[in-house]
Amino acid sequence: MSSAGQTAKRAFLRTAKAGGLFRRSMASTWRNERLLILCYHGISLEDEHLWNPGLYIDRATFRARMQMLRDSRSNILPLDEALVRLERGTLPPRSVALTFDDGSHDMCALAVPILREFQFPATVYLTTYYCRHQLPVFDTICSYLIWKSRGKTLLLDGILPEGGTIHLAGDAEWRNVFQRIWRHVRVEKMSAAAKDDLAEQLATRLGIDYAEIRRRRLLYIMNAEEASAIARQGISLELHTHRHMVPRNRDLFMREIRDNEAEICNITGGQTVPRHFCYPSGDYLPEFGGWLRELGVRSAATCDAGLVSRADDPMLIPRLLDAPSVSEVDMESWLAGFTPWLRWRTGHSAKMNNPYFVSDPRQL
Repeated sequence: MSSAGQTAKRAFLRTAKAGGLFRRSMASTWRNERLLILCYHGISLEDEHLWNPGLYIDRATFRARMQMLRDSRSNILPLDEALVRLERGTLPPRSVALTFDDGSHDMCALAVPILREFQFPATVYLTTYYCRHQLPVFDTICSYLIWKSRGKTLLLDGILPEGGTIHLAGDAEWRNVFQRIWRHVRVEKMSAAAKDDLAEQLATRLGIDYAEIRRRRLLYIMNAEEASAIARQGISLELHTHRHMVPRNRDLFMREIRDNEAEICNITGGQTVPRHFCYPSGDYLPEFGGWLRELGVRSAATCDAGLVSRADDPMLIPRLLDAPSVSEVDMESWLAGFTPWLRWRTGHSAKMNNPYFVSDPRQL
């Protein structure tokens, strides 16, 4: 949506709120028969929310969102309980569930203490390859390094086969270079270690301290010990594939889920068996639901924006991605059920723009 469109939409929402429509929507049967699932990814350790506002939110904004949930008297439920109560028709008013995709280190370091402060339950859809292999996730760190170096000139000899130099003047240039490197590592089928070596070489060329990135664990997935610790604190660990990929081949798809489940069970000591799933990058095909049911999965979250109703296919659950672009009045409208009610009445649906990383099939 254009800037002018956003301004007009928010002016309309503020008028609706002042007219009492949010309050009426919040108390409506329509809202109270539905569940709002909020989706988060990372909490910025530095400036990640400026680099990728679809993937990262800053700590102050995240805490303000949690305060908004408390002030609105929303009922924050564990995901499994929320979905069971939705099916049984016993949801409390203003029901919300909190989910975090991927399981980033920064989520563990920054979001978990805030969740503990508010005593809110949450679910982490944990991708487990980089949980076991502690390296910066290549796709995200590569993109971040190049973004951070706007205005610099990059020598590409030894990084791309064609070599040369490029001046990273602005968004178009850094995105172009990232896409070229992204394609190159896939054509070459590089291992995770080789990709990390490439990222370190890239950082050196750009004058960025890669050792400091490793020390701070910037753009890392939480390690197994951290995942185990938050599970003991009541945060549920659920399925997100082992390598953050969704193969079209049935056997490879199911292997991704089984490997992911085995890793999570190992992390939690088998105390719980994960039965909820989130499609990496919001990427799904019609046949995936049947494959997931065969594996005993009870729900699968998408990147489609909406509230969850009993009529929804549990293998295609909608959520709302919270991001810096979501204003306070936007969030209030979603909590009240006003924006999703308008979407429902008009038959409008929306896909989130989620720039997840995509792991390399060579890690199989």
